[in-house]
Amino acid sequence: QVQLVESGGGLVQPGGSLRLSCAASGRISTINTMGWYRQAPGKERELIAIFPSIGSAHHADSVKGRFTISRDNAKNTVYLQMNSLKPEDTAVYYCIYRTQSTYWGQGTQVTVSS
Repeated sequence: QVQLVESGGGLVQPGGSLRLSCAASGRISTINTMGWYRQAPGKERELIAIFPSIGSAHHADSVKGRFTISRDNAKNTVYLQMNSLKPEDTAVYYCIYRTQSTYWGQGTQVTVSS
């Protein structure tokens, strides 16, 4: 089993920034993919960014140039730096850890509003 603990969500004004963190613990494999999804009210869950332990990061077109995923393999932690936030970025953000199975974090609320 793998446990994921997210932090960093909150309320921010349009144009502001937030940084999400997700720490994985438990049966960690050196080969894995970590990433972020989000789900806005009334919408389907959307892939935002993924970062395999071997390979390059990928970002969805909707956030490219504004959000940046990074990871610290020594800490089994993935980050999502979110800049130039828009009201349409409001959603619950979920961290994932994927090997042969996919594990989900509990979700953290991000609200972009003036």
